[in-house]
This record gives sequence, C-alpha cells and structure tokens, in this order.
Amino acid sequence: MTNSIQNEDKMTNSIQIGHLLRASTTGFVAGCSVSQLEAPAFGALLRAPLDKNYSVYGLITDIHIDDDGLVRQLVTAGNVSPEVMHDNRERRIVPVEMSVLAVGYEQGGKISHLLPPRPPLSLDVIYLCSDSELARFTGAGHFGYFRHILQAKELPIGEVLAAHILDVKRKTKNETWVEAATRELITLLRDDYPTLMSVLGALGEII
Repeated sequence: MTNSIQNEDKMTNSIQIGHLLRASTTGFVAGCSVSQLEAPAFGALLRAPLDKNYSVYGLITDIHIDDDGLVRQLVTAGNVSPEVMHDNRERRIVPVEMSVLAVGYEQGGKISHLLPPRPPLSLDVIYLCSDSELARFTGAGHFGYFRHILQAKELPIGEVLAAHILDVKRKTKNETWVEAATRELITLLRDDYPTLMSVLGALGEII
C-alpha cells in the first residue's frame, strides 16, 4: 500500500514531457512536441514508469531536432515570418527526440543503480523527475550509476556529468553530495588521465 501511495505522489509531482519512441536495456529515445521542450534539458533525470511498482531512470544525453519536408521548403524560401515560424513549430509532425542513457531502475519501492531488467515500451509516457525524485535517486547507493556514464565512450562524458551534477546542485542544494560526487569521479578515473582531465575541466565550469 505504501509503495502505491509513493508512486502516486511521484506521478503528481513529475512533469510529463513525451512518449517513448524506441528502447533497449542500455537506453531509450523519447519524443516530444516543441511546446514540451522547455521542461527537459541536457543532463536531466527522466523516469519511465512501466507499472505501479517498476520504473526505469535515465539521463538525457542528447536533444536533437530533425528536419522535415516543410522546413526545407521554408528555409529555401528566404525570409520566414514570425507567424509562419510559430505555426510550423506548433503543427510540427516530426517530434523533438531525446536520447536517454539508462542509469537505474526502481522496483518494489527500492532504487537500484544497475541496468534495468527490461526496457520501457513504445509510447510509454516519459516524465521529468521532480526535485525530490532527483534527490532520492542520487542519494540511493554510492554513485553506482556513474559507471554507466563513464562506460558510454560515444558520449561527451565530461559534459554529461557536469550538466547532471549542476542539475543536482541547483535542485537539491546538496553541496555535500556535489563534493562527494567529485571525489568519487577522481577515484574512478585515476587510471584514465585523459577522461579525468576532460571531466574535471567540465566540472570546473560549475563548481
């Protein structure tokens, strides 16, 4: 009963930002309209609930806006009026896509920083985590989800970590966590000097 109430509270506080387009165990891609783009940001923590007792968590690692046929025509037409621009964005049929790296899951009220046992499904609703959810996820375990970020070599690791840590710092005001996270990253990357310098360089912009 308690878990059900907790999940209902999270659904109330979270912001719905889109729906799932495709997914795998290690990550997923969510789509949203341009009008929903103000909520999500690079490095933000998202939640995809599959049922009342199981949710997948992920970090936004990229936001990309593909063109469509009409946009190409408008670009080549020359001057585009504000009215036409607004109308195109409101009626845009190609969604804004967010690439999301899976960093953990919650099952039966317990958060784990392991990869999820199963990914979310197409058209599942995706939520931006509330400040309390962000604090709860980052406070679970001992930075276990950092390894998923550090292993994703195709990503700008330093920028993702800096954006995520800045998000936590702004929303939770937990300076102790920020300091502990920085120390943990230095420990994890002690044998990978180039990546360590990249991460510390990015963190230096926010700390």
